[in-house]
Amino acid sequence: MLYDRARIFVEGGSGGHGAVSFRREAHVPRGGPDGGDGGRGADVALVCDPSLRDLQGFRRRAHWRAPRGGHGEGSQRHGASPPALDVRVPPGTLVEHEGRGAGYDLTVPGDRVVVAGGGLGGRGNKRFATSTRQAPRFAERGLAGEGTWLALRLKLLADVGLIGLPNAGKSSLLARLTRARPKVAGYPFTTLEPVLGTLEGAERQLVVADIPGLIEGARDGAGLGHEFLAHVERTRLLVHVLDLAPLDESDPLENHRTVEAEIAGHGGGLGSLPRILALSKADLVPDERAAEAAREWRDRLGDGVIDVVVTSSVTRRGLDELGGAILAAVPAHPDTTGHPDTPAASGSETLAEHRVYRPEDEQGFRVERIEAGGFRVAGRGIEHLVARHDLGNEEALRYLEERLRALGVIRALERAGFSPGDDVVVGDIAFELHPGAPFR
Repeated sequence: MLYDRARIFVEGGSGGHGAVSFRREAHVPRGGPDGGDGGRGADVALVCDPSLRDLQGFRRRAHWRAPRGGHGEGSQRHGASPPALDVRVPPGTLVEHEGRGAGYDLTVPGDRVVVAGGGLGGRGNKRFATSTRQAPRFAERGLAGEGTWLALRLKLLADVGLIGLPNAGKSSLLARLTRARPKVAGYPFTTLEPVLGTLEGAERQLVVADIPGLIEGARDGAGLGHEFLAHVERTRLLVHVLDLAPLDESDPLENHRTVEAEIAGHGGGLGSLPRILALSKADLVPDERAAEAAREWRDRLGDGVIDVVVTSSVTRRGLDELGGAILAAVPAHPDTTGHPDTPAASGSETLAEHRVYRPEDEQGFRVERIEAGGFRVAGRGIEHLVARHDLGNEEALRYLEERLRALGVIRALERAGFSPGDDVVVGDIAFELHPGAPFR
């Protein structure tokens, strides 16, 4: 089966912790702090891989976590920063990033986009040594990596789409035009998933997709309408396969209108795509009737269709003519700009996106009183600052209090009614704050 939808969780690696270490060697008095920094956690990136055809691999694995950064060590040895975790997806994958509210479209092999950033590594105690603080006994912790859910949706990258009602003969036509082997049988049935085949030309190849039979109401989701119609959005030419001798003796004109109405109603520019009308199963009607039907359809459609071709998958009638018409109608150079509604990744670069940052206020944080008692400080920078330090370490706590004072957090708390010893909540961390004299 073709798996064209998946939902996965991606998480960047956590940053490594900084080290608390002191140089202790013979004949080296007062060696001082020499703790190294932690490494940065690995990113998670999606990479467009042309060797993949669908999203089946994500059925077996839905969680992707990148490795964490190495911890710092003594002698100023920094932790390792591992390479990014590349998650391969097939060309034509649309990505909805639930955490950022952004969308990406990976269509060109090699397209790459970072979807979960790794956490920054913590600084070792060597970084905190000053002339007045010569032996710091604390270091920073690494930050957690970004974690989020991604919704993946595959839209086939085919040049030509075969459309029509169920049992119109699309699968048989694809099997004859290309080397694809879709299911073909002597009884009525409809394909349940798109099938791709390659049409060979003298100087190039085209990918042809057999889109499962459309029914009335497909644009509103009837049957598997939304899934089927989505796969023709990227095509550059539609071949409407119309049965000359339908088993249910329905009106071919009404059948044609039904499919065209669903295509036009779906949107996405499908209604403006060029068309070729293939009148199928010509072996089931007299030659005179087939020729007359072709003339009637040419007069009826006029300039709205490129060509009308009478075909038979049994006798191969008209197949060479149809293949030539398809090759002539599809431009030699496809548009690789991607989906019109989403930006496209390019090469091996991280996708650039316009993002607007709105701080909580001019200071970048917000202070509010909690009903249960205490105060909450909200702000991304402040939350990262508190998460980096071990509040059970007295020196680290004193350093943190000094940083909060320098950033104006203590002053803002006091204006809100804070008293020394009150509980303060920052992110998921709650602690008692006893701001004292500046830390030396």
